Amino acid sequence: MTQFSEHQLIDWRRELHSWPELSGREVETTARLRRWLQDAGLRLLDYPLETGVVVEVGRGDTLIALRADIDALPIHEATGLTYRSRNSGVMHACGHDVHSAVMLGAALQLKAIEEQLPGRIRILFQPAEENATGARQLINAGVLDGVQAIFGMHNEPGLPTGTFATRGGAFYANADKFIVRVAGKGAHAAHPEEGVDSIVVASQIIQALQSLTSRSFNTLDSLVLSVTRIDAGKTWNVLPGEAEFGGTVRTHDKQVRAELEQRARTLVENIAAANGATATFSWHPGPPVLENDARWAQFASHVAQQVGYRVQTAELHLGGEDFAYYLQQIPGAFVSIGSASEFGLHHGGFNPDEALIAPAAHYFTQLAQQALQHLNARCRDAILN
Repeated sequence: MTQFSEHQLIDWRRELHSWPELSGREVETTARLRRWLQDAGLRLLDYPLETGVVVEVGRGDTLIALRADIDALPIHEATGLTYRSRNSGVMHACGHDVHSAVMLGAALQLKAIEEQLPGRIRILFQPAEENATGARQLINAGVLDGVQAIFGMHNEPGLPTGTFATRGGAFYANADKFIVRVAGKGAHAAHPEEGVDSIVVASQIIQALQSLTSRSFNTLDSLVLSVTRIDAGKTWNVLPGEAEFGGTVRTHDKQVRAELEQRARTLVENIAAANGATATFSWHPGPPVLENDARWAQFASHVAQQVGYRVQTAELHLGGEDFAYYLQQIPGAFVSIGSASEFGLHHGGFNPDEALIAPAAHYFTQLAQQALQHLNARCRDAILN
């Protein structure tokens, strides 16, 4: 039944890997995808998008969507592969090149059986997932109009090749960013008593924030707060008057998310005040918690078993994923497929097993067909009842 060459999909993946582009700048990536899809006879849909591609296969009123993401990360590649990135400082360190190859394969296979499809499949090659703006761009452009269910994937380096995992309900986390700016009083490093040391104040706040998550919330809540950068001072003998640091907060519960933001803000302002400084706490919401529809997650797992995957229930994931925005609009399921990389996502040595690509393409072909059949059957039952 396979209507594509596995070698072709791997070649396409490697070409995408060699020429990665950052979020919102996927111009050449878009051109390559458009060319490959047009050459295969796919029907490209015209949406007002600067980057990204949307195609559709099939006929009829019943409509589902499949999604791949296409952007890369500002990471220097350290794999040593012959097809490593040729764009310095940019790398497909999250496997979006793999996801694109999977959905290219599904598109080609679905096109080969287009006349037998009991409906339409809209396939989204989405830009700008890494900065969490791409899904909303596509939604605002109207790509979900008429879509009744949506499915997507992420490769999972911690799972062996041939393994599949998903779960109903909360899956990926709320992924929020925070920035703290501390204003003290600069002074000569030899006379700290004449100033208010912004570095010391920032350090106290950072330590307190780490204790906040472990001592002010239930240990069974899934949450993490990580400080990922700090900037203060320009030279060795001056106490800087200002310091800034920032990081991320990951949660799965909306109430925990809101409470953590408020508690962190209060902590930051009060510790600064206690030291004679002032501090501002800014919170920047990222993609919300990704909540799979329980029935579609079970359906997706059932199809995975049919095509030969080792299926398991996914653990809660603390990564963020802008596929969550689609699931706020329509039901569907996001799934993990094992990629067996020694190094994890967002690492310069990340190297997923390309053997996952062809089976995953076949899986999404089967999932799309069976989802259309399921929706048609549900519609018939509703009419009869």
